[in-house]
Amino acid sequence: MTAPAKIHSTAIIDSRAEIDPSVEIGPWCTVGPHVKIGKNTRLISHVVVDGWTTLGEENMVFPFATLGLVPQDLKYRGERTELTIGHRNSIRENVSIHLGTAQGGGFTRLGDDNLLMGYVHLGHDVLVGNHTVLANYVGLAGHAEVHDYAIVGGQSGLNQFVRVGAHAYIGGQSAVERSVPPFCIAVGSRPMAIKGANIVGLRRRGYSAEIISKINEAIKLWVRPDVEKERALLEIESQYGEIPDVASFVRFIRESDTGVTR
Repeated sequence: MTAPAKIHSTAIIDSRAEIDPSVEIGPWCTVGPHVKIGKNTRLISHVVVDGWTTLGEENMVFPFATLGLVPQDLKYRGERTELTIGHRNSIRENVSIHLGTAQGGGFTRLGDDNLLMGYVHLGHDVLVGNHTVLANYVGLAGHAEVHDYAIVGGQSGLNQFVRVGAHAYIGGQSAVERSVPPFCIAVGSRPMAIKGANIVGLRRRGYSAEIISKINEAIKLWVRPDVEKERALLEIESQYGEIPDVASFVRFIRESDTGVTR
């Protein structure tokens, strides 16, 4: 281990860990032998990082977070599986992120520039993209996915294998049992329902009024209760299929094998 510039005397750091000299490790942290930590990342205090875990640059990890512990999966037998965390993430108090499983692809991944608020849980083999916000007490079961710029409201839970598309917004205290397509606002518990396009979020990210309007019209077609799934998709493709964002909306739905919220 290359000694970090700032490491508290109470921290327990395995000598085999690979830690950039610019890393700061605060009181009572524990870092295991297979861990790699990149430039300017800071573990504030009482953080546990273990397993085959890689932390990129400029991450901030707050007290009592646990990263890279063994998955909560009875099939796990100590195989080498990984957790990869990108750059500039804010990982708040009591967050837990587990290693992947051999059966699920072998890795859990968190991208760049994400905010994980207090008590968020990312289960084994979860994939989270970039620029997402997961509010307090959000739980992602194994194999769930959250794509770029999505926001998941507090106390919401995602079932195994469920996906939340890019730029989607999940209202607080929602039970996400089916995948939510990109650009949608969805809220509710058994069943969840789509309420329309995430217009405010799309405006903030520079989408033009014309594109937002067409995305919104496509979503309206998708949620019509009197039109069955395939007919709705064909109608969307017929009217708006030349628009790349609408095409990605349709592709997301067609690729889903967990069912899609309407």
